[in-house]
Amino acid sequence: MKHSESSITSLVSAFGRAYHSLYDTPKIFDDFIAKDLISKKEYSDISDNMIQGIQFFNKDIAQRFQDNPDEILKWITQVQLSPTPLARAAYCEKTLLHEVKLGLKQYVILGAGLDTFCFRHPELQNSLDIIEIDHPATQEFKKKRLDNANFKLPSNLHFVSMDFTNTFSYPNLIDEGFDNNKKTFISLLGVSYYLTKEENASLISNLFAKVPSGSSIVFDYADEKLFEEKGKSNRVENMVKMAAASGEPMKSCYTYNEIENVLEQAGLLINEHLSPATINDHFFNNRKDYLSAFETIHYIHAVKR
Repeated sequence: MKHSESSITSLVSAFGRAYHSLYDTPKIFDDFIAKDLISKKEYSDISDNMIQGIQFFNKDIAQRFQDNPDEILKWITQVQLSPTPLARAAYCEKTLLHEVKLGLKQYVILGAGLDTFCFRHPELQNSLDIIEIDHPATQEFKKKRLDNANFKLPSNLHFVSMDFTNTFSYPNLIDEGFDNNKKTFISLLGVSYYLTKEENASLISNLFAKVPSGSSIVFDYADEKLFEEKGKSNRVENMVKMAAASGEPMKSCYTYNEIENVLEQAGLLINEHLSPATINDHFFNNRKDYLSAFETIHYIHAVKR
């Protein structure tokens, strides 16, 4: 991954969270800090690029709102960009905070990007260690953004540079204060689709090889319809096409039995599984805008036996 690629990926994700925090009601996931990590020019450039790309996403919408660029941006953001990142973050943090109430002391974020959890929850500074794992270029980019926004790094935030999609290394974590004797909560969001089934199985197995019973993970995965489902306004098909065009193609999808077997092989049991329909009921019910749960995408909370 090039530095520019990691920057763009994390910026676009932060843009989606910032847009939702600024303009959408009711909030699914309110990342009120995301806007502080994006410059006004970057926000404007991303908005313009999305508006200019409306012909790719939906020609009817392009025609209907040709004189209303704000509505075009709202449509693209709410239909294509934001639904999965918002809902999976909301689900992950709800599950995490429940674990914190039960005494959790250690949280590992894989592929953290411009995650802002520790800054939105300063009350946890003395009770929860947060370890962010990502590509070195992405982490350097984030540190500069935090510095530019005058955010002081809290003592419970630890950065571990690692390309975990190739090899996961516990020694690197332990060097940064990770305690493999503590029950650990792991988030793995927006990653599984881009790994092969073999890579996913290896990663999950390695993640849980040295953490105690009761440790758990929240992750999202694509079901077996990923490469045939078109979705609302062709958004699933568009997602697959965009991933391939960007050089990071989607590689894996699963039946429920297949993902359950991957977890069982790593010593994990599914505690909760959310299907697209369930996600829609939980996070998008009775909305008056374009936001709805993304087809084919599921969320799981699994616990080590």
